Amino acid sequence: MNPHLAELHPYPFEKLASLKQGITPPADKAHIALSIGEPKHATPHFIQEALLRHLHGLTLYPTSKGLPELRQAIADWTCRRFGIPAGGVDAETQVLPVNGTREALFSLVQAVIDPADKPVVVMPNPFYQIYEGAAVLAGAEPYYLNTTAEADYLPDFDSVPVAIWQRCQLVFICSPGNPTGTVLSQADHLKLLRLAEKYDFVIASDECYTELYDDEANPPQGLLQSAYQAGNTEFKRCVIFQSLSKRSNAPGLRSGFVAGDAEVLKQYFKYRTYHGCPMPVSTQHASIAAWNDEEHVKHNRQLYRDKFSAFIEILKGVCKIERPPASFYIWLKTPMPDTEFAQKLFAEQNITVLPGSFLSRDSDGMNPGANHVRIALVAPIEECVEAAQRIKVFLNENNA
Repeated sequence: MNPHLAELHPYPFEKLASLKQGITPPADKAHIALSIGEPKHATPHFIQEALLRHLHGLTLYPTSKGLPELRQAIADWTCRRFGIPAGGVDAETQVLPVNGTREALFSLVQAVIDPADKPVVVMPNPFYQIYEGAAVLAGAEPYYLNTTAEADYLPDFDSVPVAIWQRCQLVFICSPGNPTGTVLSQADHLKLLRLAEKYDFVIASDECYTELYDDEANPPQGLLQSAYQAGNTEFKRCVIFQSLSKRSNAPGLRSGFVAGDAEVLKQYFKYRTYHGCPMPVSTQHASIAAWNDEEHVKHNRQLYRDKFSAFIEILKGVCKIERPPASFYIWLKTPMPDTEFAQKLFAEQNITVLPGSFLSRDSDGMNPGANHVRIALVAPIEECVEAAQRIKVFLNENNA
């Protein structure tokens, strides 16, 4: 067996299941799950219809590169969304459809990393656990860049030692952040782009939450947007990951894309011809429909805004709670250890949230996820309101 498998941590939800084991929550309270970032809003009907209309495509093997029409729809959307002139993203060389970004985030690392060089992969801490697992299984050393309240939950690239940059082959960024909801600015991107040019590493920008933002007039900045505006019109050393899971409430469609540096994608495509599972043709047609429509995305954002407003209004008097600029998470500080908070909340109120320490690692003398819980406002608004009311009772009883 691959010896690096022994280095993998149990997945956060395995830890959560162990934490809850043996606890019987109150039977008079229906369970409310706020731990998993799985959208519960309805998948738009027109996306489902496009999928059904093209089921005859099951008779065909899909190609690894995907339909030209899908790549063009993705390229056009990327240009529209990030203020890049039409044609500024080449559908032929700078776009690859993937079966959800989880698979792509993992596999890109396997294609990029040269394990013979004692490589380092830099990642935010807390982080989406795929970043770490992908790095470890590629033979790289993860370097955890703590994102703390003191730094507004943003990574401080200036704090990374030169010796780490010299070994760095890949940097993961996640903006808007999971679990914090914070957004990197153009200045943050440009600083990282300068470092990438100096030390010759690839930037992998996980942008799966860019379409869930609070201010309709101020959408989150994207890495390709920053690169293009800085004159890096070929997106050298830049790769972004986008998904329909959150944007279009279609996590079961398993549809996303990778876009950016044509040279990186050329090699990644070579890797995917062996490893990657091509996207079914029917899924590709449903994806084309989704990327070509924005009205359902605007409606989706409003549903989350309404939930944030209602949830925060109930809790603001009993705890410090902040509205994130993007994502669907509340990153809540806890008045007790985060594992104890999650365990007791389940035991007393039958609500499941995810301890922040399960999403991060001890680094530089601390665990930056400790004393936080991630609350995913994915349930219907009625359940989110009920959850907030129960959490308010819980906090009042446990702060007494």
